[in-house]
Amino acid sequence: YAPGGKVKLTNYPSIANAPLPAEGNGSFSNFHLAGLILVTPAVVLRIIPIVNPKWFGWFSYLILCAIFGVPVTISYWTVMSTYGPRKNEKVTLPGKPLEFYMDIKDPELRKKYHGDKKIPYQVFHDAYFAAKIEPKMPLNGLLEYRWDWCSMQFTRKLFEYVFFNLVPDVLMHTAKQDQTQIQDNYDRGDDFYAWFLGPQMIYTSGIISDPNNAETLEELQDNKLNLVCSKLDLQKEDRVLDIGCGWGTFATFAAVNYGCDVTGVTLAETQTHFGNDRLKKNGIDSNQARILNLDYRDIPVQPGHYNKIISLEMAEHVGIRHYDKFLSDVYNLLDDDGVFVFQVAGLRPTWQFHDLNWGLFMNKYVFPGADASLSLGWVVTHLEKAGFEIRSVDVAGVHYSATILRWAQNWESNKEKVVAKYGDHMYRMWSFFLWSSVIVAREGGSSVFQFTLHKNLNAYHRINGVKSHGGLLPRPPISKFKSVYN
Repeated sequence: YAPGGKVKLTNYPSIANAPLPAEGNGSFSNFHLAGLILVTPAVVLRIIPIVNPKWFGWFSYLILCAIFGVPVTISYWTVMSTYGPRKNEKVTLPGKPLEFYMDIKDPELRKKYHGDKKIPYQVFHDAYFAAKIEPKMPLNGLLEYRWDWCSMQFTRKLFEYVFFNLVPDVLMHTAKQDQTQIQDNYDRGDDFYAWFLGPQMIYTSGIISDPNNAETLEELQDNKLNLVCSKLDLQKEDRVLDIGCGWGTFATFAAVNYGCDVTGVTLAETQTHFGNDRLKKNGIDSNQARILNLDYRDIPVQPGHYNKIISLEMAEHVGIRHYDKFLSDVYNLLDDDGVFVFQVAGLRPTWQFHDLNWGLFMNKYVFPGADASLSLGWVVTHLEKAGFEIRSVDVAGVHYSATILRWAQNWESNKEKVVAKYGDHMYRMWSFFLWSSVIVAREGGSSVFQFTLHKNLNAYHRINGVKSHGGLLPRPPISKFKSVYN
């Protein structure tokens, strides 16, 4: 049991088991916040004696709501993130001083945060990136015990990022913005990604087949590729589209093992070259499979051209503003008898402030523009609105945790190479990203949803989907397939 004796601990070889599975301070009420924003102008009008309420109509009242909305929101978030109670206290925190966990090199930070004075999450990770803080234990262990030394208080820098970066990005989110952000991120260098993704170069969640077995990263990813092909009921005569194909691993896997025609699209030039080279190395002609460097909206095909489509963790980059348009475009590209396997990262709706702090870190440093990681219910609503019927959906957050654990271990094993080429700051930032993500995915703060979909039409033969109507356990056995490493 965890400290406190009320919460069981796990001991599975497949994941990083939590030593302190404690709850943090929970989410605030949107209704409370909205009420404060609406009530504040009325209160102000009553307490300021020189103001005559009769001077203000509904339009003026709404203007005041807009004026007071930002400061009220900031005040509410600050209070709730600082003083909000933990969701429960079944797990007892160790109560160690800050100095037990870390050595703060920066004099100003050390003066401000010491003893039982907890350091805000954002302040910690920025100081850690700049080598102003050195953990006294491995980073993964430090983050596991974060509730004992860290607060989830919303800081000034977080508010600045939300109002001056995140909100404008969500509202605008242009195609040019997508291209720039994708290229800046994924054209960083294949070596950078290979140092944690390994030889398969798959930047999406793998699948655990046996929690009592410490499967390798490659086995987890082969499980996932096998599973996706099974859910698609892939056949040799199929025309497959992979939207956001990355380095072309699925395209190669499907072409090699099923002989089908596969088109992968990506906005990253380095991924395009890598993917096409991988196809050639595996003996696949460009007439059968190819990776294209273009936006999926620009593929020169007629509506309904593809009878199998996949999109694995690409839709987050589409953005909330264009989500419905993206799903509509996929619907039009898919044959009326086709199948769509859609995997997307998501968040829990009853989030904790740690989830929110972590999500803002991810948006700022790791996946800029990826603002469409939302709840399962939100995704389901928009899929059905686009005209899809959900054959099955699997929630695979713990599988993602296991996958990222292996990425983090790979990254640490390549520390010298990373620091030599990209510097210590980048090494630290990516280490924090990976280890924090292992924890958040395991705890449910983030997750990944895998849907099997088809068009919701009367004429769709639903009986054909029965044989591939499975869950997350790979089938048929993985031993049937040839893995893709080169």
